[in-house]
Amino acid sequence: MSKSFIFSSESVGEGHPDKVSDTISDSVLDACLEQDPKSRVACETLVKSNCVTIAGEITTDAKFDYEKVVREAIRDIGYVNDDDVFHADHVFITNQLTAQSRDIGQGVDAASAEGKETDEQGAGDQGIMFGYACNETDELMPAPVMFAHRILRKMAEIRKAGEQAKWLRPDCKSQVALKYEDGQMVGIENVVVSTQHAADADNDTIRNFIISEIIKPALPSDLINDSTQYLINPTGRFVIGGPQGDSGLTGRKIIVDTYGGWGRHGGGAFSGKDPSKVDRSAAYMSRWVAKNVVAAGLADRVEIQVAYAIGYPNPTSITIDCFGTEKAPEDKIQDAIKQVFNFKPAQIVSQLDLLRPIYRTTTNYGHFGKNELPWEQTDKVEALQGAVG
Repeated sequence: MSKSFIFSSESVGEGHPDKVSDTISDSVLDACLEQDPKSRVACETLVKSNCVTIAGEITTDAKFDYEKVVREAIRDIGYVNDDDVFHADHVFITNQLTAQSRDIGQGVDAASAEGKETDEQGAGDQGIMFGYACNETDELMPAPVMFAHRILRKMAEIRKAGEQAKWLRPDCKSQVALKYEDGQMVGIENVVVSTQHAADADNDTIRNFIISEIIKPALPSDLINDSTQYLINPTGRFVIGGPQGDSGLTGRKIIVDTYGGWGRHGGGAFSGKDPSKVDRSAAYMSRWVAKNVVAAGLADRVEIQVAYAIGYPNPTSITIDCFGTEKAPEDKIQDAIKQVFNFKPAQIVSQLDLLRPIYRTTTNYGHFGKNELPWEQTDKVEALQGAVG
């Protein structure tokens, strides 16, 4: 990139149709893992108007009311208003879930099988996954996407408290454009916020409240200046929202879920998948590794790619890119990573303790940058530093 450039990232709120789908899928996953940690889950969700369809493959000993889980997820988001067409108590739910394919299952199981080279647990599918970290924020995440998340977190807090801005509704989006000079953040060029609202809310009220009570408290004051542009509900009206206004599908916000476009993405979605699916678990693993590399002071920025073959336990490749910011030779950093971390699917699950109902915590405002999650821990810093020497 040039010495001076502007980079934008977006986020979407809990009531965005695609995030509604992600939330339902992860709620089903957590319900399975709560009773049966060995559950195999691939749950996809479609929402439109007043209808919800859950489909996919689940093999589990867990027994629960799927419809109840779906309705509670929608209720937690906040689709409980009298003017909601998509309402927690009134949606029609269709269940198209079946058992996991035996052919896929034998590749994942830690057991021998005809045609399988090993009796170890293999990857649930082939694919490539990326992890990224940088030193722009305390979370070691790219600033544009973290700033976009902060805006919508603040909006959700206010909406759910129910004391201010009672015209706020669950569907919303944000976007932040950040200017860089010589690799350093120098100012926020513009902020875009679109929020669904009650029909009787006027544009001036919405604009003034969003800027003064949400955007400015959420963003660093030293990056906001007189030239920062605010685009609030640019269409002029956003009453029809959520699944009433647009269909939603699980896994359509993979850039929001990760690094806001700053780091690359292998294409696999996360929500609704148990950790035997490396689309999810290996992406979490790669983030853990990348964050520890930056926290150890070995690089200012690092991206890690890992690849797998279905049914095979060892990654088919591991590579890193420090973008010229490395403080030690890249080959030494890569060797240290391989020495300190184990990338086999079973070991990823074990190292990060992934067979737990923790996935609703990940669904909204990014799967990375939340310090309470296991892959956000910087507990391998000393080991990496020692391995690099």
